[in-house]
Amino acid sequence: MKTIALEQAALDACIDDAQRERVMITRAGKPVALLIGLEGLDEEQLELGYSDKFWQLIEQRRKQRTMSRAELEEKLGSAV
Repeated sequence: MKTIALEQAALDACIDDAQRERVMITRAGKPVALLIGLEGLDEEQLELGYSDKFWQLIEQRRKQRTMSRAELEEKLGSAV
């Protein structure tokens, strides 16, 4: 993570740096902002990435029983 003092921060440079690593902006040596690059992400990725409801659903799903590909193919084969 890169740290830059607010007094020395140039917005364009901070945005460019944030595409490669997080950039923490400090004022009087204390953190006041964190820049995270979003280049290459679409709106849906951003919304889901920061959605508590989405991550709760993922957590619930990961606790459920899984099946192997072989089990799935067998189940689908017997259904036909």
